[in-house]
Amino acid sequence: MSTFLCCLSLFSLLPLAAQQPRVANAKVETRSASAGLEKEFRALAGSLEGPAWIGYAVPMIAGQHQMCCSSSGHPCLCALEAKKGDSQSLHSGPVRLESPGQLLVLFRVQQKSTGKIRTFSEDCELDAGGLPFYWLREVRSSESLALLASFVSGAEDRLRDSALAAIAFHGDPAADRLLEQFVAAGQPDAIRERTAFWLGAARGKRGYELLRRMLRDDPSERVRDRAVFALSISKEPAAVDALIEAARHDKSSHLRGQALFWLAQKAGQKAASAIKDAIENDPETEVKKRAVFALSQLRKEESVPLLIQVARSNRNPAVRKQAIFWLGQSKDPRAAEFFEEILKHY
Repeated sequence: MSTFLCCLSLFSLLPLAAQQPRVANAKVETRSASAGLEKEFRALAGSLEGPAWIGYAVPMIAGQHQMCCSSSGHPCLCALEAKKGDSQSLHSGPVRLESPGQLLVLFRVQQKSTGKIRTFSEDCELDAGGLPFYWLREVRSSESLALLASFVSGAEDRLRDSALAAIAFHGDPAADRLLEQFVAAGQPDAIRERTAFWLGAARGKRGYELLRRMLRDDPSERVRDRAVFALSISKEPAAVDALIEAARHDKSSHLRGQALFWLAQKAGQKAASAIKDAIENDPETEVKKRAVFALSQLRKEESVPLLIQVARSNRNPAVRKQAIFWLGQSKDPRAAEFFEEILKHY
């Protein structure tokens, strides 16, 4: 959609009350959920034959950016009935003094079942594509969490992940307790892995604490692998320390290597120190080689001198060979000088 059409379409937005989204191309009907969200939602969804959207608002976790669609970098209407080629992305939009306060949770229902769950921040403008749009008032956050939890177990992957994301964006401590249930050892690994991602992506300090416990105690290496990645995307400063601890001391050589890789993406002095420590002290050559690769992922001003140092002096020939390989990939003049120096001795 062009910027001109995007702006023009704003004039067709329907006037809605406070906390309701701005919706274009829809017949909007408002209903109360004061008697219970699940009861109202199930009754409404069960009465619909054709496709429709059902939505409501709940408090959103602090610190999240605007969650809207964009077109050519400009805020625009989010097409709920997106055609092939349309896209949705997190978009910062205009500079805001405060993060959005309300989360919009939308369900696409058809033939009495839910096919999609989508989430937006309160300042997004929505295009319902001509479908009926039912807006539920007086929704309690606890009831929203319970409804979304019902879509996690037994649902197809896409619907399950959308429900987990919506839970993670709730500004309610009960969301942490619910997500903790989904990473418990008795849950299927597929649910536990995706929940770990959202703990790191959205749940701040409490998410970090749960991930660190999972990394330390969980019996599944696959789940612990996902916890390592989730720590790498956490905004908690202590998450870097947890990755360093895993890189140095985890019992699994695979996870030590994974922690090194994600540390390299975080960069910083602490990360570089942990990577160098693994090259020197890890007992397994494969982990040392992963650490050399992690060095190559640092900024060139850091990585090239360190790789040259490893190539010159490391006692393990496989590690030196790995460092030389990644120096060759760097295309850095300092690497070329190093190779020229080596060739002079042959």
